[in-house]
Amino acid sequence: MNSTISAFEAANTPLTQLLDTVRTDQWDSPSPCEGWTVRNVVGHLMETQREFLGRNNIDIGKVADAGGDPASTWRSHSAAVLDAVSTEAVANREFDGAFGRSTIGETLVQFYVWDMVAHRWDIARSLGQDPSLTDTELDRLERGITSFGDALYMDGICKPGVRAPADADRATLVLARLGRHV
Repeated sequence: MNSTISAFEAANTPLTQLLDTVRTDQWDSPSPCEGWTVRNVVGHLMETQREFLGRNNIDIGKVADAGGDPASTWRSHSAAVLDAVSTEAVANREFDGAFGRSTIGETLVQFYVWDMVAHRWDIARSLGQDPSLTDTELDRLERGITSFGDALYMDGICKPGVRAPADADRATLVLARLGRHV
């Protein structure tokens, strides 16, 4: 199994488990992402991944629609992404991206897997569930925050960081850097 698949599955498994708990009446609940519902967050994850792969000539099939059953749509989408990047040839394919020369796998992990972790927290908060993140996930978020630099706070990405309480735990500190209030 290549490292791209391992990283994607590590983020996908808890995200899928969380989405499977969403009741029909919760999909349109507001999320911590201003102006977005839980359904919108799932749609965003699928749209950005599809756009990235498509821009790099990787077709993962029909366009995802988070309308009717977003959890089912996510499962189909994530299976298609995993299938598309399952070979080393695709995962190691180089391209010139926003942060310089990279590979499909590195970029998928660095940004899109990172996004899955951050938005899983948002969805859990929306549902009133425990949005706890593991140390490994917090490590991933911190690495991303550092590597993205000021680009992270461009319009439409993350809100500027917020002040965390002096006695805040690690998760609260990391999420505060993403503009999330815990």
